[in-house]
Amino acid sequence: MDGKTALTLLDLLADGTPEAPALLAPDRDPMTFRELRERVLALAERLASFGLGREDRIAIVMENGQEMVLSLLAAAVCGTAVPLNPRYRAEEFAFYYGDGNVQGMIAAPGTVPDAHAAAAPGTVVIHAATDPSGILRLEPSGTARPPRALALPGPDDVAILLHTSGTTKRPKRVPIRQRNLAASAANVVRACALTQEDRSLCVMPLFHIHGIVASMLAPLAAGGSAVCPPAFDALRFFGWVDAFRPTWYSAVPAIHQTLLSRAGRHADVIRGNPFRFIRSCSAALPPTVIGRMEEVFGAPVTEAYGMTETTHQMTSNPLPPGVRKPGAVGYGFGVQVAIMDEAGALLTSNAQGEVVVRGLNVVDGYENNLEANEAAFVRGWLRTGDQGTMDPDGYLSITGRLSERINRGGEKISPLEIDHVLLRHPAVAEALAFAVPHRTLGEDVHAAVVLRSPATEQALRRHCSDFLVDFKVPRRIHILEALPYGGTGKLRRNAMAGTLKLAG
Repeated sequence: MDGKTALTLLDLLADGTPEAPALLAPDRDPMTFRELRERVLALAERLASFGLGREDRIAIVMENGQEMVLSLLAAAVCGTAVPLNPRYRAEEFAFYYGDGNVQGMIAAPGTVPDAHAAAAPGTVVIHAATDPSGILRLEPSGTARPPRALALPGPDDVAILLHTSGTTKRPKRVPIRQRNLAASAANVVRACALTQEDRSLCVMPLFHIHGIVASMLAPLAAGGSAVCPPAFDALRFFGWVDAFRPTWYSAVPAIHQTLLSRAGRHADVIRGNPFRFIRSCSAALPPTVIGRMEEVFGAPVTEAYGMTETTHQMTSNPLPPGVRKPGAVGYGFGVQVAIMDEAGALLTSNAQGEVVVRGLNVVDGYENNLEANEAAFVRGWLRTGDQGTMDPDGYLSITGRLSERINRGGEKISPLEIDHVLLRHPAVAEALAFAVPHRTLGEDVHAAVVLRSPATEQALRRHCSDFLVDFKVPRRIHILEALPYGGTGKLRRNAMAGTLKLAG
């Protein structure tokens, strides 16, 4: 892909060799670049025939798969795609439909009844089904609008509308333009040195920017291919690896940890189908886990850093022979990254402050949210809300989420530091430090862990005392069967005190 010329999704799809495989999926025939582009255009024209156009938002409520990819791309070419988690409840669908001004909704017939029930009167409801020949068909359910001619998108048109996670505040709308997607895909291609020989295995949901850009668009932008099975299934992952021979996959730490726990049963598959590399993003991957993964899979693990507002990637560790620094998330590819203080001044190397970024992949701003834009966008820089440091070589280390810092009697504590210490204990598989209300200190430190072998709370606290000053040692360590992950695979740190019903 030539990142200087690909400014829309259609440009991106035109970069692959026409007869080369582009999209693969279980129980589906491989789709070439020519077929993919033709089908996306045909489906976009079909949506226009239902009266939908550039100014319309079209929700897609589907599990991963070839049908989801085609529907998402077609909606982004005809209007604006609004991919939503199919596991939402009716109230959640109603919120996202209303907040995003959704005018159309695509779903497979007979699925997600809550998504259908939440659709407001006047919404163009579209059924997506694959016919016996393997062709995806879109049919309106009920009355459609008068047909329109398809108007192809330009670089400044909004391709996808996503929302921030909204774990502590109302979710903000993030309009991602065609040019943002093209630029971000090009950045991932460069960071991972992707070529037409590479094939990704998409295990991230396509209602999340990580899955959309890294797992799907970046391999296509490189002229390679993407395998898009249904939703992530650890029981089927190694079978997909054996069948499709992907050269890499990208995922959140929760998925990596799950696959690592099962890898011993699939040693033959791993040896017979070696990955060129494995990529991790969307949450911190502890160095101890990286080491175990590289030993088990025999492939380098590169950690990247991104967010919805930057259309996914900001920084990445390079692949060998480039230098990967333990604990760092690499340096910027196609973006400028810096550290800023509270007053808006840029800081020197090794100083701690807020991570800021600017580049072609960064969105222009939140939609209809002047207050949030004034707070987040400063002199061309986007304030990420993450705290970090940058070394003299430009490598970024994230020290915590500003909104997740624990303020224990005036001592500001990064929960990530505690996570990493707990994960160094051989019995700990997963760890999450978090704040709980405290009557005199304001907040105190607790942690939750999932164990791989027996250990007591007292032993874990003693382990923390060996590496942390007293005020950082968790007052309580809760041993759980599982940690609470959101729909995109991120741990819900700020919700932990409420989840465990912990009061001050």
